Amino acid sequence: MSQALNDAVHWADLTADKLIRANQDKDSYTLASGITPSGVVHFGNFREVITVDLVARALRKKGKKVRFIFSWDDYDTFRKVPLNLPKQDELAKYLFNPIVDTPDPFGEHESYAAHHEKNFESQIAKMGIIVEPLYQSKKYRNGEYREQIKKTLLHKETIANILNKWRSAPLEDSWQPVSIYCEKCNRDKTTVLTFDGDSILTYQCDFEDCKNVSSENLNTTTRTKLPWRMDWPMRWAFEKVDFEPGGKDHSSEGGSFTTAKDIVSQVYEWKAPMYLQYDFVSIKGMGGKMSSSKGNLVTVNDVLEVYEPEMVRWIFASYKTNTDFALSFDLDVIKNYEDFDRMERMAYGIEPGNEKKIAMAKRVYELSQIENPPTEMPFQPAFRHLCNVLQINDLNISKARSFYNNDIKNERDERRFQERAQRAAYWIENSAPDEFKFSLNKQVVKLPLNEKQKSFMLNLHEFLNSQWETIEDDKALHEKMYEMIHSLELEPMEIFTLLYKKLINLEKGPKLAGFIRTIGKERVINLLIP
Repeated sequence: MSQALNDAVHWADLTADKLIRANQDKDSYTLASGITPSGVVHFGNFREVITVDLVARALRKKGKKVRFIFSWDDYDTFRKVPLNLPKQDELAKYLFNPIVDTPDPFGEHESYAAHHEKNFESQIAKMGIIVEPLYQSKKYRNGEYREQIKKTLLHKETIANILNKWRSAPLEDSWQPVSIYCEKCNRDKTTVLTFDGDSILTYQCDFEDCKNVSSENLNTTTRTKLPWRMDWPMRWAFEKVDFEPGGKDHSSEGGSFTTAKDIVSQVYEWKAPMYLQYDFVSIKGMGGKMSSSKGNLVTVNDVLEVYEPEMVRWIFASYKTNTDFALSFDLDVIKNYEDFDRMERMAYGIEPGNEKKIAMAKRVYELSQIENPPTEMPFQPAFRHLCNVLQINDLNISKARSFYNNDIKNERDERRFQERAQRAAYWIENSAPDEFKFSLNKQVVKLPLNEKQKSFMLNLHEFLNSQWETIEDDKALHEKMYEMIHSLELEPMEIFTLLYKKLINLEKGPKLAGFIRTIGKERVINLLIP
């Protein structure tokens, strides 16, 4: 397992090869991503981050140095109070202020921006992703972009011409490619009045009754900022970015990437980085695109309540970036675990497959790991069966573990069991369909039985009590029950319904033979007393 096949064709490796060729095989590469912390950073944003991480891993595998920068656009404007946050009225007072100057409504961090930044950074660290964070508020306020802001203003006409190609109505002659936060009210509801061609900008504030008129010196100001269409290409040049992906919203013809390509070359004298479009990720059962401002979102932490970190990485590594998909929290969770386990077995040569599938399984598995892959295949507690074991034991993970005592051989197996059991228990309690849930009866359920049904129950009870140790597998018990059913000329469905009622007080449940064996002899014979 330790050696992934060299000819495995994964999109991350193909992208890394293309990047190396486009840059004359240089030794070091800068890869970029970024988010505006306007609200809780949701799982949809994670696709950009993991896309960069997978390409970074592919480059490092080829012996290249990688700088993975992550820009927090916390000097952007706080434009809308998300519906899922507390202290709505208090937050509303800071509308149109810089996000970094908005207080944390939870009282945990120095600002609203920092609250969301630290949360997301800690979440992606759980996924094995470590970034170099760049806080744009600090960079703007430290004056790092002053020369770039001047250059932008001096190239106003060039930028306007680029933007006007894609606008239905051209920009007005008075338009300026810069924003200013008012020194009096700290809002960006300002209009730039003049630029002297060197360093002085005058502006007026249009916010309600502020109406402040003032000026800023570009050599000393901390209040100027470039709007997104200029800010993005400026940072490409400033940080010498080689690769950055973008979503559909940036990728359409005439969108921000189209204009940024021209602006970066004509204004900032740099080339556009290699670009990869990624499609959106949705959550099955949730309509539409996730939105921080609307509050209809799922976070990385929410996903990690149900899926192991390696599984989340595997899901993204399994899809090309231009494929949209939905992550499920319904019964498809079981299928996702089964598919992951199948891929893992194939990667370790336990499950057969053609050469191409095995090569891809090895590479995808390698990319899905938080650390180096284990030298031997980890223990795989099948998710569906684990859910049954947990429910038989009232979701008590310690009791459920005893069922796997002979399977857990080392620390990695223990970790796999604990992580999967915790997620299975959480999923059962919070997301599993009601028809999947059950609770083992605590006492005997008395049922009205006819003579034939009573005879079957007595026969089964006697068999399980005296012959339990001789039952080789689920199939053997299944066949024995059918033999008993047919000998009494009974219908299988009526007997199965009776057995489920005796065991879990429901009319159906997990596959019966395996279920009986999982419950264990003592509890089964106590519950199946006729």
